[in-house]
Amino acid sequence: FNNKITDKNYITHDSLKEDMSPLLLQVFRSVVWVYSVITFLPWYLLSGASERQACAKRVKACSVSGSPAGSYRAVNSQQKLVSLLHEGVNTLDKVFEYAVVHFPQRDCLGTRELLSEEDEIQPNGKVFKKVILGDYNWLSYEDTFHLSQRFGSGLAALGQKPLCNIAIFCETRAEWIIAAQACFMYNFPLVTLYSTLGGAAIAHGLNETEVTHIITSKDLLQSRLKAILMDVPRLKHIIVVDKKPKSLPDLPRGIMVHNVAAVQELGAKPENSKSKQPVPSDIAVIMYTSGSTGIPKGVMISHSNIIAGITGMAERIPNLNENDTYIGYLPLAHVLELSAELVCVSHGCRIGYSSPQTLADQSSKIKKGSKGDTSMLRPTLMAAVPEIMDRIYKNVMTKVEEMSSVQKTLFVLAYNYKMEQISKGYSTPLCDRLVFKKVRSLLGGSMRVLLSGGAPLSAATQRFMNICFCCPVGQGYGLTETCGAGTISDLADYSTGRVGAPLVCSEIMLKDWEEGGYFSTDKPNPRGEILIGGPNVTMGYYKNEQKNREDFFVDVNGQRWFCTGDIGEFHPDGCLKIIGCYHNRKKDLVKLQAGEYVSLGKVEAVLKNCPLIDNICAYANSEESYVIGFVVPNQKQLTGLSEQKGIRGSWEEICNHAEMEKEVLRIITDAAITGKLERFEIPKKIRLSAEPWTPETGLVTDAFKLKRKELKTHYQDDIERMYGGK
Repeated sequence: FNNKITDKNYITHDSLKEDMSPLLLQVFRSVVWVYSVITFLPWYLLSGASERQACAKRVKACSVSGSPAGSYRAVNSQQKLVSLLHEGVNTLDKVFEYAVVHFPQRDCLGTRELLSEEDEIQPNGKVFKKVILGDYNWLSYEDTFHLSQRFGSGLAALGQKPLCNIAIFCETRAEWIIAAQACFMYNFPLVTLYSTLGGAAIAHGLNETEVTHIITSKDLLQSRLKAILMDVPRLKHIIVVDKKPKSLPDLPRGIMVHNVAAVQELGAKPENSKSKQPVPSDIAVIMYTSGSTGIPKGVMISHSNIIAGITGMAERIPNLNENDTYIGYLPLAHVLELSAELVCVSHGCRIGYSSPQTLADQSSKIKKGSKGDTSMLRPTLMAAVPEIMDRIYKNVMTKVEEMSSVQKTLFVLAYNYKMEQISKGYSTPLCDRLVFKKVRSLLGGSMRVLLSGGAPLSAATQRFMNICFCCPVGQGYGLTETCGAGTISDLADYSTGRVGAPLVCSEIMLKDWEEGGYFSTDKPNPRGEILIGGPNVTMGYYKNEQKNREDFFVDVNGQRWFCTGDIGEFHPDGCLKIIGCYHNRKKDLVKLQAGEYVSLGKVEAVLKNCPLIDNICAYANSEESYVIGFVVPNQKQLTGLSEQKGIRGSWEEICNHAEMEKEVLRIITDAAITGKLERFEIPKKIRLSAEPWTPETGLVTDAFKLKRKELKTHYQDDIERMYGGK
């Protein structure tokens, strides 16, 4: 972790630099050694460390056929893949009913009360909205069930028919799940759309699925939907989950706007209470992808698909039960969040809602001195995309740099000691209590499992979260086309860079990719394109037969498979490692002029750990011999660096300064070498972007995945300049 920026040492790899006199260091190590010798035997016998070590080292999956290509299954599903949580509970309405019967009065969905909202003027003149939020208000499982039932009945009274699509275009909140459960009960296939998709993509999804009813929020109706209503001629009813806007001028004729309370009131009437139960093969959700590779595709997901997926995921979370609290803040239109919340509902957990802007005390919308959502909720479970974890990691390490030398030394020594211990499978209760308690409190202090998905998590960030938040980080691999289910790493396994063994609902094969030089016969580990099979593999793309034939197939036993286009290798213990970056697909492994393949995602994952970088997009052209990059620099770090170099000016001027570009490239090159990138993988030229990439800019998806096509268009002039065209 010795990536130098000016004179400071930052974390980028494994251990922190111990900046203290050798004598003091020796004294500290001697004290630790004596403490370890005295406490080791009783602690080892009482803490179950030997079981944890055995669990981490055991073989977790193996090839059913004995062939290195697979298929690979988890050791506890070798004979048969698992598809149900409970016998007979085979549709999503039954899953919820099961939870209501077993946990009727337990808290189900929680929302914080908005106490006040105010504008705060920043030093640069910009105005930020700040909120003060109160306690969480809870709906019990029984309350949620009745609200969903009435809402479904009300939708039916408004003309919504079973097996006819209905859309939801809404932020992550309790009403989203209430609406979804209503649709599952009444057999209305639910079309989900990201709230940050562009107007054309939203209209495409609504027209393709021929919806007549849409569930949305007041904000999204006014900011996104209103502009495209003329382009969606079939739309007749808009149901708003919060208060209905007082006036809606310019609304096309024939469109009616209702709020949820009015629809539920309609549904409470006895004559409107009939429902038509789904069967397992019915479509539950048509989930539109984030559009990171072009026009969003609608993935058809049946009730049985989702239940198989959440069964596999739940099996990897030890002791999951009704005492757990989950914090929901990722987009529910993303398969990771929807699956995680359905896992929680099926086990009687409570779900408290949040947003990336109100997550922690330091979050952008939380007024200074008031509490963020994690402090109030104290969650035990959380799903996160690497972007969020990388942000936490950088913020904490910046604070470590600002500590006094004594505090910093103590933190560094404790960090390195704990890293050494957890790599052996041991825990460090004293360190956790004395040193990491404050860091742990950033996420509420009760976190016991963090699940990462949606993109690759760097080894440095994973290790940091393990150490500082005193809980395991399970890294998963799955796609919308497999209900988000594929693999999740064993929580006792503290190795990094792997995504674990296949879930009990899935099996994985490796298919040779000759052009890229990946074969199942490769040594030391079999490699190839990842194919996922199982009951969680979805029904295909909506109205897209050609793509279905390309990406899905059914084997001789009648099982569906999805060809992911991602490249992986299996380790001897049955764990999968993604080579390069998943969700970048084979076509994003770019072949350079000299024939070397570069995984753009791998380059980005390594360089994102550099504290100077907030975001990066690597780019390569097969007609050129080197990689280039677009970089969103960290404002605080770059401003400090520019002052050292004597370069003054506005933020845009600093980013556009040739000297700064050169200096950042030097630092990035050092980070790339430390991160063990090959010479040809290291960007040779970069462009610093003063503009951050947010879903609103259209350059990243809601899950913060890069939209490569849009980024390429946005930076086309810079690409030509960096490749010598200008």
